[in-house]
Parts: sequence; structure tokens; C-alpha cells
Amino acid sequence: MAYDCDVLVIGGGIVGLSTAYALTRARPGIRVTVLEKEPGPARHQTGRNSGVIHSGIYYRPGSLKARFAVKGAAEMVKFCAEYGIPHAVGGKLIVATERSELPRLHALVQRGRENGIPVRELGPSQITEFEPEVRGLAGIHVATTGICDFGAVAAQLASSVRDAGAEIRYGAEVTRIDRRADRGVAVRTAAGDIVRGRVLVNCAGLHCDRVARLAGDDPGMRIVPFRGEYYDLARPELVRGLVYPVPDPAFPFLGVHLTRGIDGGVHVGPNAVPALAREGYDWATVRPRELGMTLAWPGSWHIARAHWRYGAGELHRSLSKKAFTRAVRRLLPAVEPSDLRPAKAGVRAQAVLRDGTLADDFLFVEGARTVHVLNAPSPAATASLPIGREVARRVLAQVG
Repeated sequence: MAYDCDVLVIGGGIVGLSTAYALTRARPGIRVTVLEKEPGPARHQTGRNSGVIHSGIYYRPGSLKARFAVKGAAEMVKFCAEYGIPHAVGGKLIVATERSELPRLHALVQRGRENGIPVRELGPSQITEFEPEVRGLAGIHVATTGICDFGAVAAQLASSVRDAGAEIRYGAEVTRIDRRADRGVAVRTAAGDIVRGRVLVNCAGLHCDRVARLAGDDPGMRIVPFRGEYYDLARPELVRGLVYPVPDPAFPFLGVHLTRGIDGGVHVGPNAVPALAREGYDWATVRPRELGMTLAWPGSWHIARAHWRYGAGELHRSLSKKAFTRAVRRLLPAVEPSDLRPAKAGVRAQAVLRDGTLADDFLFVEGARTVHVLNAPSPAATASLPIGREVARRVLAQVG
């Protein structure tokens, strides 16, 4: 079999590009081809997030998310500095606004310390020293949280990968995969091109479960897309930095928060509502086949039955600006509905198991001549450099 490359990567978001970057650094001269269906890199999860370099405080000690976020945050700051990508590390506040949240806040302090993250506990007056307009019963300051432009990071990774001799093909949607354990993998694109490689890496994000099935593997999960809707704050002077509520540990979502971005504007959000398509960035975007796949997955119904109250609240905030404003006022009492201007939404590729369990850690699955990245939502952008090395390690073991 004549190979066009040694490693074929599907997906040109930050995880796919970080994988290609790690491969070319670990083994100079290796032939890598990246296939991305969009006309450029980072058009979905990578380019539509809030730009936060997460510290790793939320994640279970010892988990991949905790280890890779802590390590990845430091590496991301170094990467941005090396390539002149705008970034800042000013820390963030996590604020409890109700007494029922205080035990969870204290648990976060302990979790942060177990993960090796510097955490400072704050009283109400100390909160206002950081954020004069924010009100809370107690809070913590996490110094290692930062911000950057992950789209610019992905563009730099793409440039570095090409400089190392790898090929990136845009507008190359994968429609068929022929994998033979004794020979390799052949991929057909929507344009009719065929690309042959020794090993396939699936970094397709919102479509990773579909790609796994195309390769002949049962991923044991489905991507259930959740849309996160944002507003821009018309009075950005109300917020100095990053302000978060205390998250509910039962959900992978962090709640409506305030994020001063690298451009100086303040993002407010997101909520978390079911998307009606894998790339459903508004209620008008409906893809019946994709929606049917979500509804046919038993895990989707398990989630709906277990968390319908939470979901109803999220839907209400999606459809009612007043309800969304009330959620923001828990942290920022001065905000008015007129202060919130709609901004572009993002979609989280959440892996859901058959029994309705939300996968809460990064998920890598290996098959014959394949490595699948099946769950890499936030903090995957923060952790992308360590994730890329981990995937590359698995790939190189197969390449031999």
C-alpha cells in the first residue's frame, strides 16, 4: 500500500493541530496530513469559546482534566509569549451568593490545593477590592487563570505544523473511511480525494462519534450538543476581570459568568441549552438527521428525566432576556437588560454514555490503527498542548 502520510489527523481545531504539532516535534520528518472540513482552522469549539486559560481548580484531583489543565495553563502562557499572541494572567474570582453555596466553595478551595493551585479565600469586603460592582457572601481568588485568543493559538499551531513539513487540507470533509488492520487507513473526502495513512487520529470534535463509526469502531457514546449563548456587556467598566459563580458539581457547565476578554470587552454567559444540530448556533438551525440521532440515543432521555428542572431553567434564560439578566444580577446587581447585547454562541461537544452519564474527563479510545479523541470540551483549549502530546504518544506507539 502506498501511503500519502504516516499519520492522518481528522479535525483542524486546537486539539487536532496540537496533535500534529506534537508529532512533528517528537519525530522530525514524520509525514502528517490534517484534514479539516472548514475553510480554515478553529471554526467551531476553539474559535467560539470565552478565551479563558483555566487554572484546573474545578477538576477531580488525579483526573486527566486536572493534570492537563494545570500543566497546559502554564504551557499556554509560555506559548503565547513565545509567538507574540495577546494574553494576560490576572486571576479570577469565584463568588458564592447564597449560603447553600458555601460548602461547595470550601470544597473548591480544597480541590484547588490538592491540584497544586494557589487559592486565596475572600470575605465580602475583599471581593469588592477586586471587583467593586460584584456582591457575594464569600469568594476565592485563583491567581493562575488567564485569557488569550485561542483562534490565534490555533493559527500559530497550523503555521508551525506546516513549517515542520506537515500538510493541512481545508475544505476536506471526510465521508468514508476504509481501515484495514494489516495495511492502514484510506479516507475519502466529499470532493472525491483519497488520502492513505498508516494511522488515523480522530480529533473531529462535534463529529468525533460519527468519524469513529465511519472507521468501524463503536465509540460507546454519543455527542449531545449543548449551545452556550452569550451576551456582550454594554458597560464593560462594570467588570475588571473574570467573575464566576460556584458551579454545581452535578453538571459539567460552569454557570453564567463574566469574562473580560483580551480585546477589553466583557462576555456574559453562557447558559447551556440543547442544540438542534451539531453546529446549531441558534434556534433556527435544525438538522433533522442529527437531531434524530440525539433523540434516538438512550442517554439523551436519561439526562432529560434526571435534570429536567435544571434544563427548564436554562431554556427559560435562553428565551427570556429578563430571566438571563436576573441570573447575571446574582453576581453583578447593577446590570440592566439594556446592558446585554447578543454575541455569537458556541456549541459544546458533550459525550454522553448510553446510561445518561455525562463523560466528565477527557476520553481517548484506541483501535486498530486509530486513536479517537471522544470527549474534549472545556478545558481542552487550555490543555491542548499536553493533550496533543498524549495523543501523539499513543499514535507513535502504533506507527512504530
